[in-house]
Parts: sequence; structure tokens; C-alpha cells
Amino acid sequence: MQVQSSNIKVAVDAIVFGYSKIDGVSVLLIKRKYTPYKDCWAIPGGFVLNNESLEEAVKRELLEETGIKVNYLEQLYSFGEPKRDPRQRIISIAYFALVKSALFQQLKASTDAEEAQWFSINKLPSLAFDHKQILQVAIERVRAKIRYQPIGFELLDKKFPFSDLEKLYTALLDRAIDRRNFTKKILSLGLLEDTGELAASSGAGRPSKIYQFNKKRYQHLLKEGMHFEI
Repeated sequence: MQVQSSNIKVAVDAIVFGYSKIDGVSVLLIKRKYTPYKDCWAIPGGFVLNNESLEEAVKRELLEETGIKVNYLEQLYSFGEPKRDPRQRIISIAYFALVKSALFQQLKASTDAEEAQWFSINKLPSLAFDHKQILQVAIERVRAKIRYQPIGFELLDKKFPFSDLEKLYTALLDRAIDRRNFTKKILSLGLLEDTGELAASSGAGRPSKIYQFNKKRYQHLLKEGMHFEI
């Protein structure tokens, strides 16, 4: 059997989701400066250099194309359909992160990115390559993960009313939640500390209690085999 020589390149893509109480869930995209898909919106990313790891590559590409640094990116999936890129056979390893978008507003596009911008995940432009598929896989992963791991708490202020937590989960899951069962479940886990503070009242109702996430208790419960599921 004749073995064909391969000319496969490896790339990385960075799906960065942002959250704010005002704008909900958004994703960071760049406008491509060069062909293919010139002037089209895409997920930040590019080729892995010979002297760098995948993690180094994805952080470098994100910094070069958007001007931001994200401390932690989690590997999502590998995408390698033969014709996903018209230039040649390219396999992309995608990573994702979830951040407070308000902390990453100073965007600065460079290298092969003409522009960088946040887009609501409910109002996305047409995307280059197979990035629509990649983004959908990332969205599904985040929605699944927040149900069994309290990653959402990192998107809230250090101290927050319970209503902010409800808004966060409603936005990330993109559906209404049973408020009574959600409140009962979260409070029964003992992951929230009542700070003894009250939120400023904006109406005739009682002021809301202010909570904070107890990360040490969560880590302790994990060691004991706690099953977190919303």
C-alpha cells in the first residue's frame, strides 16, 4: 500500500465568553484581515509555532488578535475535518474561557485581525471556516458544565444578592429556571455565606440578603464526594 505524505498544520482557537448583568452572555470575535474569509468574523486563533505548547499558542494568539490576557483557558475539543480550511489540511484544538466582559473592554486587534468585538451569543454574525460549529460545541459545554460545577460564581461580584445568581444561570442556560427549586438547591449545598448585609431597596419589598461564595467549603465538599448538580 502506498503511503501518501501528509502536510498537516496545527492551529488553536480561543472561544472567550463574557458575562455582565446588563448584556448577558457574549463571545469575543475578530474580523479577519486577510484571505481566506477576508472581512469575515471569526474566533480568535492561529497556527502553533514550533517552539511553543498548545497553551502558549492559544494565549499568544488571543493577545495578538484581541489585546487581552486570560489566565485560564480550558481545552474544548479538536476539529479536523479535511476541508474545514480551504488553504490546506489544518487541525484546530479549541479552548474556551468564561470571564467578566466588563474587565475586558480595552480590545486591540493586531497581526491578522482587523478588529475585535464582543457579540451577544443571540445576535451573532456569519462566521468564517467551521467556527459556527466550534462555537456551538463551546456553548453546549458551558451550559452542561455550570450544571455540575459552580464556575458561574466567578462571574459575579465578590458579594451579591441571590437574584444576581439567578440572572446568571438564566442567561448561561438561556432558559427560565424554577426559582423555588433553584434557591432551595443552592442554599442546601451550603456554598453561600450570608454576609449579614442587605442590598439597597429599590421598592416597597424587603431588602435582599447579600451573599458570598465559600470556595473553601466547596473544595472540602468535593473531597468528600459531594455531587453538585443544578
